[in-house]
Amino acid sequence: MSRTVALPPWISIDPLLKDWLKEDIGRGDATAQTLLNGTDARGTAIWTAKAEGIVAGLPLARRIFKLLGCSDRSSQLVDDGTACAPQTAIARFEGPLDALLMGERTALNLVMRLSGIASTTRQYVETIADLPTQLTDTRKTTPGLRVFEKYATRIGGATNHRMGLDDAVMVKDNHIAAAGGIQAAISRIRPQIPYPMTIEVETETLDQVREALEGGADIIMLDNMPLEQMREAVVLIRGCDRPVKIEASGNITLDRLRSVAETGVDYISTSAPITRSHWLDISMKLSLA
Repeated sequence: MSRTVALPPWISIDPLLKDWLKEDIGRGDATAQTLLNGTDARGTAIWTAKAEGIVAGLPLARRIFKLLGCSDRSSQLVDDGTACAPQTAIARFEGPLDALLMGERTALNLVMRLSGIASTTRQYVETIADLPTQLTDTRKTTPGLRVFEKYATRIGGATNHRMGLDDAVMVKDNHIAAAGGIQAAISRIRPQIPYPMTIEVETETLDQVREALEGGADIIMLDNMPLEQMREAVVLIRGCDRPVKIEASGNITLDRLRSVAETGVDYISTSAPITRSHWLDISMKLSLA
């Protein structure tokens, strides 16, 4: 099953891709440039998945090679989100040999990383696919890679949590301590934020859940709660006279995921698909045009 997910526009992405290429190329590719010595030799590179997994990031690989002067005839052989078996050819890139060689490692690193995240995400999503609870990612991402890692979780079937601190208000334990309480925090924040912005409050006890409800929180996170306490919190929140979304977070392992979803929460947020995933092994084989 492939999944259509939009990337940000190239004007936003290109500076990152160029910086990563510069990091690897440095003053020039000492191997490819001296080997080819300015010739106009061209070739074709075939990418093959060497393990089972979900492919993610191929449009970024195409863009990397295009930035280096490769042909528009380069193509994805599968869509992002496709489940591939070992030895599946997933992409074909055409262009100058030196460009294909210079872009190889940067492009492969990015796609292998994102495909690993998408693959792990798909495992988590499929575990609760028959339940109404949605899986979301978190802000635990690699600096510089957030937009791409969150793209990969969506390719895997998850929903993105906030992209950054400016997306929504999340009142966490240290904010509560700084404000002197949950209601105090909400009452200070609410008048200062735009109308569409929501306020989420992280809670660890049923008393904090009650305080968040009384304070008017839009979303209540149940953080590291035992399952029985979580079920009680869900009943408490559902009994409120206004719609309040419920999120569970903390210690969300694949083994525990379904039990948490069965408590009736709307969302489960976890960093695991990003922080615990393994890269999907992909190889590149070059042939002369």
